[in-house]
Amino acid sequence: MAHANASGRLLPVLMISAAMLAACGQIQTAGKNEDGRAKTTDTDDQLAAIRDEEKADKPDARSRAPMPLAPAGGVVTEAAIAAPPPYAEPEDRERYPDAKPNPVKIVADEPVSTFSADVDTASYSVVRRFLNDGRLPPRDAVRIEEMVNYFDYNYALPATRERPFEPSVAVYPAPWNAKTEVLHIGIQGYGLPQGERPPVNLVLLLDVSGSMEDPDKLPLLQKSLSMLVKEMTARDRISIVVYAGNAGVVLEPTAGNETLKITQAIDNLSAGGSTAGGEGIRRAYELAEANLIKGGVNRVILATDGDFNVGITDPQQLEDFVARKRESGVTLTVLGFGAGNYNDTMMQSLAQAGNGNAAYIDTLNEARKVLVDEMAGTVFTIAGDVKFQVEFNPKCVAEYRLIGYETRLLDTADFNNDKVDAGDIGAGHRVTALYEITPVGSDGRLTEPLRYGAPASGAAECGEIAYLKMRYKLPGETASKLIERPIVQSDVRSSVDALPGDYKFAAAVAGFAQILRADPYLKDFGYDDVIRLANAGKGEDAFGYRAEFVSLVRLAESAAALPTLGMNGAGGE
Repeated sequence: MAHANASGRLLPVLMISAAMLAACGQIQTAGKNEDGRAKTTDTDDQLAAIRDEEKADKPDARSRAPMPLAPAGGVVTEAAIAAPPPYAEPEDRERYPDAKPNPVKIVADEPVSTFSADVDTASYSVVRRFLNDGRLPPRDAVRIEEMVNYFDYNYALPATRERPFEPSVAVYPAPWNAKTEVLHIGIQGYGLPQGERPPVNLVLLLDVSGSMEDPDKLPLLQKSLSMLVKEMTARDRISIVVYAGNAGVVLEPTAGNETLKITQAIDNLSAGGSTAGGEGIRRAYELAEANLIKGGVNRVILATDGDFNVGITDPQQLEDFVARKRESGVTLTVLGFGAGNYNDTMMQSLAQAGNGNAAYIDTLNEARKVLVDEMAGTVFTIAGDVKFQVEFNPKCVAEYRLIGYETRLLDTADFNNDKVDAGDIGAGHRVTALYEITPVGSDGRLTEPLRYGAPASGAAECGEIAYLKMRYKLPGETASKLIERPIVQSDVRSSVDALPGDYKFAAAVAGFAQILRADPYLKDFGYDDVIRLANAGKGEDAFGYRAEFVSLVRLAESAAALPTLGMNGAGGE
C-alpha cells in the first residue's frame, strides 16, 4: 500500500517534469521520422540555428544562452529555470597605439622641438564612428593632429613646386588657459593643376577574409572603390590583389578607362576565410614593381580592418618589409574599415613605414572625401620626409608642449639627417601644428624656476619668440631643402577674437580632442566652449564638415555621462 501511495505521489511529479521539459525543448526522443531518417534532437537544432546566426553575424547569436538541461534525475528545478541566462559580452579586439600626451618642456633645458609631418586623418573618422554609436572613444584612438588636420584651412599658398609650401604663423591667448598662449603653425601644399597630374600605377590590395563580411567593411569598400575607378584615365593602370587564407591576383594591370572591367572585378568579390595580410602585401608590391611607371605615381592601396592572423602577422616584420620596399619607388596608402577588430596600431605603422597616409572609411561620404575630393592629396606626393623644428627663445618662453604628434616625435639630430624617414605631403594637403607656450613672467608656469638658473629677462627684450625650420625633399630627390623663418611680435594676436576663422576652428578641434583624451593641461574649458569657438570659426563650410563637427561635440556631451570605452592593451581607461 505504501508503495502504491509513493507511486501515486510520484506520477504527478513525473508528468509535471515531462511538461516542463517539453516546454524547454529538451526532450530527446530516439526514433525515426516518417520519411525514415533519424530524428535530430532539439539541442542539435538549437546549435545549428546559433551557428547560422553567428555566420550571419547577428547580435542575438552572441548573447543567446542555452535552455537549462535536465539533470540525471530527469527533473529541471525551479532554481534552474529562474536563474538568469549567462551573457557573454562580444569580444572587442580593436587596437590603438599607446601614446601618452606630450609633457611640458622647460625651455632652459630643452629649447628645441622636432617632429615629423602627419597628414593622416583616420583618428577623426574613428572618433566620429564611436560618437555616432553613442559612446566616447577610447583615449588612445584620439590623435589630436589627425583631428585638426581632417579639415581644410586657407593658409598661404606656395608660388612654385620647388618650394611647395609657405608657413603661416600666429601666436594668441590659449582658449583653455588665460595664462598661456598657443603657437599655431600651418602649411598648405602646392596643388597640382588638372593637366599636370602624372599617370598612376595603382595596386588595390583588398582584404576579403571572413572578418570583412559586415556591411561597413567589404560592401562599403566595394562602393568606395567604384568612385575611385571613375577618376582614372587611359594613362593610368589598376590591378587588384585580394587576400584571405591565400593571396591572389584577380585583375591584372588594366587601363584606367576600362571602367566596366575594373568595376566588375570589384563587384564580384566576396568575404570568407582567414586573413593572410602579410602574403597579400608581398604579392601587391611584386605587381606594383613589375609595372612601375617611371615619372608616375606607383602606389599600393591597402583596404582592410587590419586583422592579420595567418602568414606574416608580426607587426615589426610587416613594417620592416614595407620600409624596405619604399626604396623601390612604391608607396603605400592604408584605408581602414569596420569595427570590433579594427587594428589601428597596425594601420598606422604600415602607413608611416610605407611613406604613405592612413584614412578610416566609416561612411560613403568619407570615401568620397578621401578617394575623390582629396584624391590628389591621397595619391600624389609633392614633398617627402617633411620635418618641423622649433627653437624657443628662453628670454620669451618659459615652457612649451607640443599638442599631439606623440607618435611622430624625432630627435634633434634627426632634423638634419636625410637618412631619417619622415612624413610625406600630398598635393593640396594642409598640415597644422599647435604648441601651448607659457610666456616668461606668467604665473601659469607648471614648473618652478631653478634656484641657480639665469634670471628671466622678461618680455621687454622679446622681439623673436621662436625660430621655425622645415626640411623636405622634392619627389625623386635624396637631398633635403630648408625653409626657415623667425616667429616675431608681429605674429602675435591680442585675443582669440582677432584671429581668422580657420585659426579659431583649429583651436576648437584641438580643445575638443584634449577633452576626449582627458589631457591634464586643460583648465576651465568644456564642450560648450568648444561649440562657441567652432561656430565662431565655422566660416563658409561648403561641404558641411565643420557643422558636422559641432554636432559631434554635442553627441560627446551627451555620451560623457557614460563610462569611457576601454580597449584591450592600448586604449580607453
